[in-house]
Amino acid sequence: MPWLLAATVAWAVLLGVLTWWSARNDPPTVREQRTLTQAGPVVDRALGELVAAVGDDAWVLTAPEVERGCRITPMADGASLNRGLDVLVAEGGERAVLERVADRLPADWRAGVRAGASGPRLRADAGEFVAVQGRVTSGGRVRFTADSGCRPVGDGYPGPSATPAVVDPVLDGALRALGRTAGSAPEPVSAPCPGGGTARSVAVSAGDAPVALTGLRPLAAGPPVVDLPEVYAYRSGPATVLADGTGAQVRLSASTGCPA
Repeated sequence: MPWLLAATVAWAVLLGVLTWWSARNDPPTVREQRTLTQAGPVVDRALGELVAAVGDDAWVLTAPEVERGCRITPMADGASLNRGLDVLVAEGGERAVLERVADRLPADWRAGVRAGASGPRLRADAGEFVAVQGRVTSGGRVRFTADSGCRPVGDGYPGPSATPAVVDPVLDGALRALGRTAGSAPEPVSAPCPGGGTARSVAVSAGDAPVALTGLRPLAAGPPVVDLPEVYAYRSGPATVLADGTGAQVRLSASTGCPA
C-alpha cells in the first residue's frame, strides 16, 4: 500500500532528524560519549575544588596520570585520566580531613565519608562521569583523586599550564637550610581554582633519606603546619613548604593554594 510505504519513509526521516539533533544538543548520557579531551577540564576543575576544600593543611599536587589501553567496548580501546592531591596530617587526624573536605565540596557533588574495610573513604560525583575519592594511604597521609574513567582518547589530555610562581625561591631556601641540592628538575603541577586563579605545586628530590628536618624550623613564618620526625611543613609567604622524608628520597615541595 502506497500510504504505508510513505508513512514508513516519513518515520525513518523523522528518526534520522531527531538522532542528528540529539547528538548535537543533548548532554551525554554515558561516559563513552565524552572523550578524554573533553573530560580533562572537568577533572582539572575537580582537583581545584579539592585544593580549595583542603584549605590550610599541608598538601601537594601529584603529576597527572594518563593510562592507555583500557577497554571502552570489546572493540575499542580508550584511556583514563587520574589526578591526585596528597594531604599530610598528624597520625589520627585522617578521618577529620576527609570529613572536612566532604563538608566543603559543592553540595551537588553529594560528597560523603563512609567506613570501609580499609578505613574511611570519601566519595563524590563531580559531574560528567568524573568520580572523586579520598582515602587513607598510610598513617597521617590522605590521598584525594579525581578520575575520568575509561574514555575515547580524542585529541588526548594537554593538561593545564603549570608555570611556577613564587615557589622556586622558597624551595631554594629550603634546600640550603637542609644542606642539600636538588636531585631532580623541578616538577610543576597546577589546577584551576573554583573562584579564579591557579593552585600550584613544585617538587624536587633533595637526596637520600634520612635527613634532619630541624634545619627548616627557622624558615617557618609562625608555628609549623606539620612537625614530625620524617615530615615537616611550614608556611613561607603564600606558599606551604613540605619536606617528606618517609621514602628512600627526601621530597621537597612548595604549594600555593586557592584564594579564601
